[in-house]
Amino acid sequence: MTTDAVLRDPLYIAESWFAEGRSVAIATVIETWGSAPRPVGSHLVIDGEGNFEGSVSGGCVEGAVISEALDVIENGTPKMLEFGVADETAWRVGLSCGGRIRVQVERLG
Repeated sequence: MTTDAVLRDPLYIAESWFAEGRSVAIATVIETWGSAPRPVGSHLVIDGEGNFEGSVSGGCVEGAVISEALDVIENGTPKMLEFGVADETAWRVGLSCGGRIRVQVERLG
């Protein structure tokens, strides 16, 4: 992995933000069914101000994960989120053709 790629890696960013004293949550895709935009193991990191890097899906899903992550940062309780849609609404919310994903959100530290 090149230095540039390492610097853009969401887990590296999470570690850097945490070292700076920021409150940080990490969202990880832990399971997918059907067609999903991001594979298992994809990460989205969020700080207490709502800044984020990485991706777990796209569209409305990303916004929902960021919102839930802010709650996780505040109260420290991890959350398991599941998103799935019918084929006719899939593109509108950012999931391809009926895909479903499960995302674990937890506070760092």
